[in-house]
Parts: sequence; C-alpha cells; structure tokens
Amino acid sequence: MKIIIAAIKSWNFKNFQNLKDKHDYFFVKKKEDLVYEKILKINPDYIFFPHWSWFIPEDIINNFNCVVFHMTDLPYGRGGSPLQNLIVRGHKETKISALKPVKDFDAGPIYIKRNLSLEGTCDDILKRCSKIIFKDMIPFILENKLEPKPQEGKVIQFERRNPEDSNIENLKNIKEVYDHIRMLDGEEYPKAFVKKNKIVFELSDAKINKGEITAKVNIRYKK
Repeated sequence: MKIIIAAIKSWNFKNFQNLKDKHDYFFVKKKEDLVYEKILKINPDYIFFPHWSWFIPEDIINNFNCVVFHMTDLPYGRGGSPLQNLIVRGHKETKISALKPVKDFDAGPIYIKRNLSLEGTCDDILKRCSKIIFKDMIPFILENKLEPKPQEGKVIQFERRNPEDSNIENLKNIKEVYDHIRMLDGEEYPKAFVKKNKIVFELSDAKINKGEITAKVNIRYKK
C-alpha cells in the first residue's frame, strides 16, 4: 500500500524514518504540499495525520482515506489545544482518538483509541503520543482494515488557547503554575510567562519540590 504521513514536529519525522515494513511511505510537512493535485499523483491508500496544524482541504477528505489523531477521548474535548485544555482541567491521562475527518471539526467516526499519560512537559507528552501512533495505532489500522464507528457520548468542546493565555500572573496556586509551565514547554509553543512593565520572563524546564518551583528563565524586552 501507499501511505502518506502528514505531520509537523521533529519527532514525527524521526518516527516516520524508522518505519520499516512492506508499505511505501511518503512524508508531507508543508500546508502547500497537501493539495489534491499533488496527493493524486501518489494516490495513497491512506493519509495519516499524527500532528497537523491546518484544516484539511475538503477535496482531500472526500477523495482519500484520511485518519486524524486527536488527544482526547472523543467526543469529549473536540476543538483546539487539547493537551493544554486537558491539563488545566486536572486530567492526568487521556486517550488518543484515531478518527475519520468530516466537515465538522473532530466530529468524525472513530477507528480506535489508545491510552496516553499526561505526565511531563509538552514535548514529553507529544513524543509519547507520536510513539504510540507510529508503533501501535497506524500499524493496527493498516493490518486490520478497520471501519470507523460513530462517536458516542456527550460532546464537550474545547476552545483554542492564544498566547496571552500563557500568562501565569493570575493563577491560584503553585501547582497551577507548575502545570502551566510544563504544558507549554514544547517545540514552537509560546512559553509560560510573567511581565513586569516591558520586561517578559519566559519559563521552562520546571521542577516542583516541597511547594517550590525551580525553572529556566529567558528574559526579553517587549517594545
């Protein structure tokens, strides 16, 4: 079979390079390469989206067998910033849902789900998620030729977070501060921060011990 992996993040490309089986794999990492004319030249049996930041064009969804991975137990947690929204709600673990994309965001039928721990930094969690997707979920779907089933349960919608949500000045306790630092400590994510006048203190590499946090601080001047 011909398989396209459409993904961003360095660890997804690394896991793609480690794929070793009978299928022909192709990697797409740019929005402009996920267009109908280019995809048709490959004519894939499946397109998998381990981590993709853009809307998938309708002509791709309608003409190819697409599988999206979402870091919640759907239909709980439809919407943006799932990792951060889960942690601020106090979740310590979640599920990765493999679903068929439809016009409504995160509303498609489900192929399979797998457990995922939310311990560690944003990068730790995303790398763990990628490993499960590449080593377990994608092979399982390919080997078993699964048919997706409609989502069941109450729909809970998440709102996509914006950079200003990374400000930790108004958090209530030290545990919330720690969780905000770790959940934003990832590749290309806006770091948790505090501001003093025009000075911005960005925080990462946090550790918590006996009610105190030690962290790396990057200081910059904001005009």
